[in-house]
Amino acid sequence: MDEIVRNIAVYALPVLFAITLHEAAHAYAARYFGDNTAYAQGRMTLNPISHIDLFGTIIIPVALYLTSGFVFGYAKPVPVQFGNLRNPKRDMAWVALAGPLANFVMAVMWLIFAVVLTAMDVSEDFPHKVAQAGIVTNLLIFAFNLFPLPPLDGGRVVTSMLPHGLAFKFAKIEPYGFFILLALLYFNLLAFWVQPVMWLGAQAVKLIATPFTFFLT
Repeated sequence: MDEIVRNIAVYALPVLFAITLHEAAHAYAARYFGDNTAYAQGRMTLNPISHIDLFGTIIIPVALYLTSGFVFGYAKPVPVQFGNLRNPKRDMAWVALAGPLANFVMAVMWLIFAVVLTAMDVSEDFPHKVAQAGIVTNLLIFAFNLFPLPPLDGGRVVTSMLPHGLAFKFAKIEPYGFFILLALLYFNLLAFWVQPVMWLGAQAVKLIATPFTFFLT
């Protein structure tokens, strides 16, 4: 039980930041490209309460962790009326990418924070663990959401890139996307996508953070 409490304490702040900025980035991008739906509903905010789904963000992840050690969850989806976008087919990709890109930027910031802790000779273990949790959490959300299956962000990007006829057929998968995703998770098949994308993301994060690590170490 003590280990569970410690893990929750380490991951609580990184997870809250990760889901909040991810969803807020979607809302900001949607408004930028012409759709004010999320903004009007108060979703373009850094208040995590606005983005937390009681079941998807709290109950399901905690129950899964306690019963199986496996964690899966989701935030409250940001409402986007794609027809309101100035160029719906093109702009839906940018709105979709805004969330994962926000997580990528956060992974960079958490790495810089970890470097600062080391440079300042912070000996306490807890902040170092939180920084590492921030990196891993954001890279995981980044990779997971880029999986090319609607309604995930990667599925929106693929829909945007396909010709109209194929895009229409591909979008029809969306009602079944959640169940397909659960099956892929259950059989651990999603790892064949998530792990390589996380690795590539980690290399890019390290590369971008290199100037900071050079001057701070």
